[in-house]
Amino acid sequence: MLPSAARRRADRLGQSLTWLCAGALAFNLLLALGLLLLIAVSGLGYFWQQPLVLLTLRDGSQVLGEIQGHEEIPAAQDGSGGGMRTRLKIANRDLYGLDFRWIDDDQIVGRAAPADAVLVERFEWGNFFGTMRALRRGDQELASGPAATWAAFGPLHREKMRQRAAISALEKGAISDVNYQIERGRLAARRVELSSLPEAERAERLAEIHRQQVALQAQYEALAAQLFAAREELDAETVVMVSADGREKAIPVGAIVMALQPNAMSTWQMVRLYGQRLWAFVADDPRESNTEGGIFPAIFGTVMMVFLMSFVVAPFGVVAALYLREYAREGAFVRMVRIAVNNLAGVPSIVFGVFGLGFFVYLIGGSIDRLFYPEALPTPTFGTGGILWASLTLALLTVPVVIVATEEGLAAVPRVVREGSLALGATKFETTWRVVLPAAAPGILTGMILAMARAAGEVAPLMIVGMVKLAPALPIDGHFPFVHLERKFMHLGFHIYDVGFQSPNVEATQPLVFATALLLVLVVVAMNLIAVVARNRLRSRYASSAV
Repeated sequence: MLPSAARRRADRLGQSLTWLCAGALAFNLLLALGLLLLIAVSGLGYFWQQPLVLLTLRDGSQVLGEIQGHEEIPAAQDGSGGGMRTRLKIANRDLYGLDFRWIDDDQIVGRAAPADAVLVERFEWGNFFGTMRALRRGDQELASGPAATWAAFGPLHREKMRQRAAISALEKGAISDVNYQIERGRLAARRVELSSLPEAERAERLAEIHRQQVALQAQYEALAAQLFAAREELDAETVVMVSADGREKAIPVGAIVMALQPNAMSTWQMVRLYGQRLWAFVADDPRESNTEGGIFPAIFGTVMMVFLMSFVVAPFGVVAALYLREYAREGAFVRMVRIAVNNLAGVPSIVFGVFGLGFFVYLIGGSIDRLFYPEALPTPTFGTGGILWASLTLALLTVPVVIVATEEGLAAVPRVVREGSLALGATKFETTWRVVLPAAAPGILTGMILAMARAAGEVAPLMIVGMVKLAPALPIDGHFPFVHLERKFMHLGFHIYDVGFQSPNVEATQPLVFATALLLVLVVVAMNLIAVVARNRLRSRYASSAV
């Protein structure tokens, strides 16, 4: 036995280590919560509408905008400078060439919040801040003056939005279908040309395809004329805006997403606007090179890629772990395999991307193109990056995590369970399939949770195996075979990188980075929650085991 003094020292040391561990855990939790809080506040604040402030400067000029920040002016090396300055979002990019402006506080002699100040959100060129002067259709003036123009703008804008929706339906519906049929006809003709059919039969088939193509081309031209007329009607009316410095700008009403008078809005209207913007961010397509609009394609691409990866990595990882734990004889070879699996988990992700590009894209995808899609060459079908190859690359990246977690889960199944099953007459396979594997399911799902979280956040390997800045179409549509695994896709992680570091206007897109990061965290949490619920149910079912 230890003497009493030595025991007290050992107890104090043990308590100190316990408090040290608890403090380290608390510190880590605070860091994580602080990061999430920063992302949430900065991201969710992006959708709240700020009032429009009209600043009168010492030189007599006026500036209209949203106050985005206030800070101390950095002093120069000679000690001059100092004071405070205000960061103002002035919008009107097509007039000023920039979205933000710093104004020293000592230059501001007056502040006002005019009720008729209007924020116009446009499909292109960002926002416009000013007042409405007139509403026109060609040379005809439909309304004049701020109040009359604002009153006439609402009903006309709702009609224009209906026209824009009809144009979008025409483009994505009938015109898209005709284009699809024309492309299929072109590939069919090329397939006939490459075939070894008799010359007469080949000529007959090509003539038939040509007749179909001519009919489709005539249908396309009719639809294109209809589309051209609809676009002309969409841009027929313009609203004349006046900026704070007196410059006029005529904006087609059909090119406006929405128009607001923020200084005249009630709290309820602001809350409703906040909800509308939040929903548009989640459900709409991006605009202006991803710097405005929504991020639905990126959400869809991320979720679909993670689920495809999960469908691939789960069977491969579980089968490999089952063999290593239940069937393989312990020896040098098995130890080397385990070392290789552990080392694989430490390989930089970009290496997996390079491997995926060479093996999946060029070797397998190129072979598929040569065997099944020769008529499309030299344009590759599967021989280029796509969501299938990205999912397989990430499956290779995360399979060590699943193998290790599954092995741990299998090791946690009590030996007596296996022996009991074998004693009752079950075979080795039946014991593994019906007893051991279900009991180890919580551990397997833990590995899947870790794999899904890592896959959702990876960007580097995806940049070379299928992820793009802006995908023209989703991997799922109404054309056979409905799921197009060869298509490129958008990803939330790359969207954050692109908007935050590749955008020409980083200041304007900074809040969008936080909002996208918050959404990525929520997507990962939602997918993990699904796996956690499934794991807990399995754990409850096999609560009698030691898992």
